[in-house]
Amino acid sequence: MEVTQEELNIIKQTVRSFMSKEVEPLAEQMEQEDKIPRSLLDKAAEIGLFGLSTPQEYDGLGAGMVGKVMIYEELGRGPNCFTSVIGCHNGIGSVGIVECGSKEQKQRYLPKIASGEMIGAFALTEASAGSDPGSLKTTAVLKGDKYILNGTKQFITNGDIADLFTVMVVTDKSKGSKGITSFLVERNSKGFTVGKNEKKMGLHGSQTAELIFDDCEVPVENVLGELGQGYVNALRILANGRAGLAARNLGSCEKLLEISTRYSLQRIQFGKPIFENQIIQHYLANMAIEIEALRSLTYDVARKIDRGEKVIKEAAIVKTFGSEVYGRVADLAVQIHGGMGYMRECEVERYYRDARIARIYEGTSEIQRNIIAAQLRKEFAL
Repeated sequence: MEVTQEELNIIKQTVRSFMSKEVEPLAEQMEQEDKIPRSLLDKAAEIGLFGLSTPQEYDGLGAGMVGKVMIYEELGRGPNCFTSVIGCHNGIGSVGIVECGSKEQKQRYLPKIASGEMIGAFALTEASAGSDPGSLKTTAVLKGDKYILNGTKQFITNGDIADLFTVMVVTDKSKGSKGITSFLVERNSKGFTVGKNEKKMGLHGSQTAELIFDDCEVPVENVLGELGQGYVNALRILANGRAGLAARNLGSCEKLLEISTRYSLQRIQFGKPIFENQIIQHYLANMAIEIEALRSLTYDVARKIDRGEKVIKEAAIVKTFGSEVYGRVADLAVQIHGGMGYMRECEVERYYRDARIARIYEGTSEIQRNIIAAQLRKEFAL
């Protein structure tokens, strides 16, 4: 059974109310403490925010991509740190199990993922490998009925709070990208530890951490998909999440336009609201134009995903466009606010810092353009 449009509309309103009443009042606290209160995550679990990607047969919402985009758009309007935790869990942190997991893996993990009992994370990036998965150094060697993992992962979102990690490691170095395999690693696995949290420019409250595998023991049944299919799995997982990331960016852009328009109507300079200055009107109009273009593109890609279409190029396009629109809109929002927009007490300053990572994580803009060009080569090759 699929969730209906009417149900999605109700959920969307519930999420908007939750963000307004529960999350936004804690924005400054999360910024200062660099931590999301566990009580807030528990409340998010109560309204089903951890089960967006999980099929209903495993106690999740079972929302399609359009449904998730609707909800991510609402989440994106609020503090990006909270949105990052929920988005990572429902996206790259659990989609792999939904898409590639065995029946046993789904039965074991998905109900706990949907309830928020287990929080998910995705571990690909290393000090020498991010955009280039072929440079992965973390390895897995089969010994009896277990694989022994050794290596270190870096910049892992939800690393500090996650209970289950989808980890990409090398099982056959001689095969390059075809020698990468996905594993499901539980937090309590022997030989696994979470290292330091990284201090970031933005997204304060959403931690990225180092993961250390020191003769980490993972049972054979925790191989996700087939041996050597880790790179393919990663592409599927990341492509699915790119429309969701664009939707989160869309929500943030909408909030910035709303804040900026209201401010321009209230801020008096030279005896009149700054909105009366044509340049401010043009700034706001440019923001609105880009937002509407991003909205159309995001929902179009989401519909294609729900129809089962191949969206490698389209997902790269929407991720690139969404992240770059967010950057431009955030920059204009600061400019409209002037000196106040540069102050920590002004919320647009937080959005501005948070926006910068969007062009880097889950595939940089440069890598996305490489993907787009590669697809164009295939489409138009003679």
